[in-house]
Amino acid sequence: MIRDATPADVPVIHAMVRDLAEYEKALDEARATEEQLRDALFGERPAAFAHIAEDDASGEVVGFSLWFLNFSTWRGVHGIYLEDLYVRPEARGGGHGKALLTELARICVERGYERLEWSVLDWNEPSINFYKSLGASPQDEWTVYRLTDGALAGLGAAAA
Repeated sequence: MIRDATPADVPVIHAMVRDLAEYEKALDEARATEEQLRDALFGERPAAFAHIAEDDASGEVVGFSLWFLNFSTWRGVHGIYLEDLYVRPEARGGGHGKALLTELARICVERGYERLEWSVLDWNEPSINFYKSLGASPQDEWTVYRLTDGALAGLGAAAA
């Protein structure tokens, strides 16, 4: 059901990234190209990793996870940051999301990583309830900040 992504999976991963962005009401922000994903996942210096969920009966790709390593100075070890977890609507409830997260947890345990983290939109109650059912806990005391576009360019130019 779960396998490592291959370069041949890039088009379907790209399509699901766009589906996820549409679900999250941010399709206009999803600017990554297939080539960028291919380079990030399978280029000379991969910066991210992906797993594919396939339907057992049909072999059809029904979901994916895309992740990268982070590092905890408090724990002194790497962890996994899950950038995207997506299961197509018609396949939800079939155990694919749990299987993808289980694979990432297995990797953490096997490699001695002490954290598996991700973000979820505060309005996404189905996902929040699913994550809580697995034992995940919200980090309510932390707020995510982000620099992009003009703010990022302005701050970067200030350093020059």
